[in-house]
Amino acid sequence: MADTRRMATALKAANLALLVLYPVAWAAPLMRAGFLPLFGLDEISVLSGLQALWRSDIFLALVVTVFALFAPWLKTLGLALIQFGILDRRALGAVSLLGKLAMADIFLIAVYITLAKGIGVGRIETAWGLYLFTGCILASLLISLAESRGGTRLD
Repeated sequence: MADTRRMATALKAANLALLVLYPVAWAAPLMRAGFLPLFGLDEISVLSGLQALWRSDIFLALVVTVFALFAPWLKTLGLALIQFGILDRRALGAVSLLGKLAMADIFLIAVYITLAKGIGVGRIETAWGLYLFTGCILASLLISLAESRGGTRLD
């Protein structure tokens, strides 16, 4: 019983930490990119990338905003509501679906980096924000998996 209680508390704390870490990851540099090796590198974050998208392709910006910002944060918030007994556990399936949608943007970022490095015109370096953002998504996935297996809600 005490182990279950500790696990439930740890899952709640980790999930609540994600509500703070996601906005940090959105503002953190995902990569540094430059056109030619002689020029300096510009830092690109989720937020700066979205700003550029909103200026050039509104539909794509809307899709990426949903996958990169709303899906992971709403999933984390929904899971917190389930953990604290505010939302019924039957909603866990829908909440987990939001987490799967959030994984799509990590894949897209990886594809963009791979393509850009393969072209060889510019220079791209991954930055710490990519690892933080990926870590947040993966932690959220693991937390919801543990939550769905354990049902460790405390009242």
